[in-house]
Amino acid sequence: MPVPLPSRLGNELAGIVDAVGADVTGLAAGDEVLGWQERACYAEHVIVAADHVVAKPADMPFEHAGVLSASGQTAHTAIEALAVKDGDTLLVHAAAGGVGSFAVQIAAARGATVIGTARPANHDHLRALGVIPVAYGDDLEAHVLAAAPQGVTAVLDCVGGRALEQSLNLVPDTARIVTVTDRVNAPRLGIRVIGTDRTQDRLGKLIDLYRAGRLAVHIQHAYPLHDAALAHREIETGHVRGKVVLVH
Repeated sequence: MPVPLPSRLGNELAGIVDAVGADVTGLAAGDEVLGWQERACYAEHVIVAADHVVAKPADMPFEHAGVLSASGQTAHTAIEALAVKDGDTLLVHAAAGGVGSFAVQIAAARGATVIGTARPANHDHLRALGVIPVAYGDDLEAHVLAAAPQGVTAVLDCVGGRALEQSLNLVPDTARIVTVTDRVNAPRLGIRVIGTDRTQDRLGKLIDLYRAGRLAVHIQHAYPLHDAALAHREIETGHVRGKVVLVH
């Protein structure tokens, strides 16, 4: 999706309310909040609609709050679109990444068995999240079926490309496969592309899981705001475990 340059960046935020508008209720200066505002959050100050933020739990670090809204809500949107439930066996491609690491935990909290693809260096991390890890490659389908002889009932793709074709061999019902990344190949294969349906209610449900100890947040690296370019270079390696965060 081409973006005209120069352009502002950043869709998720956490911070302290500086001031509120005359008609705003339920929020006051000094409140700690987290939320979202599209292409505006790489900033020291952000003007945000009152219905785009929720109260930050006092025991939630700002670094965790700052990364929960975008990837967490994308993961939650995808899990709901797949109607993942108790008894499902869900395959998540790129399970150790930003969206994947939230999705596997949300699915597990619903009672699903979760299999996650990742490079071997991330397998112990996935096991700690209650995920059965498998490696990418030509033998992916065999590895998945070895881990889940009963078969897979749904797939969430967070990497695109070949993973989509492999997914079709495991789950013929395209209604139970979604991708959050591959807008090129998905339409050709009849697979849905899922965006992020951001709402206060959805973010509140994620916070409830966090408070209950069902949703861990992994921060690979925290960069100061002025080093945002370095953060992007790290993300572009394709090997980020969890999230990278900017702090001010």
